[in-house]
Amino acid sequence: MSARVWLMALSFLLLSGCLVTFKDPIPARDAAPAELLGRWTSKNAWGEALELEITRAAGQEREYKAVSYRKGDRKHGDEYTFTVSRHGSRWYLSAGLPDKYGSNYVIAGFELSENNELVVYPLDIDRINQLIEQKTLAGQALETEKGDGVMVTSPLDQVFAYLDDPANSDVFLEMARYQRLPK
Repeated sequence: MSARVWLMALSFLLLSGCLVTFKDPIPARDAAPAELLGRWTSKNAWGEALELEITRAAGQEREYKAVSYRKGDRKHGDEYTFTVSRHGSRWYLSAGLPDKYGSNYVIAGFELSENNELVVYPLDIDRINQLIEQKTLAGQALETEKGDGVMVTSPLDQVFAYLDDPANSDVFLEMARYQRLPK
């Protein structure tokens, strides 16, 4: 399995080992916006064309499946199941991680822009570490075979209370921007 996890955007965080994880996933309570489903395209840091296909997970009403792959090479793509949640004006996604990344969950923000783009916002590990040092959130350093990260141990309600406040938008980094593939 390659180092790409869920959305290709998160791969850069995973490859560097700078990852913010959580012990629990976002509960599968909310349905994703219909516009999220479908096929998307982007380019990675090396200029390679990437594709992302998002569908409902088989037999699951509120779980989704993302398959990411290099253009034309779906056979060697990575597949992950994820849940979504809307808090105020923000959408979040949560995906399980393999053992080599600590077997926890990653949470990222996303938006569907007016320009028909899917924009993904992972959490800034440096900012999260500051919040833990300041005791705004609880957490601990996390060592995995792929590098160091941090696991947030605060209850998700407390995490989202912080993340949902527009004054705290500096905790998010734009990682990827996908365009809708024409049908």
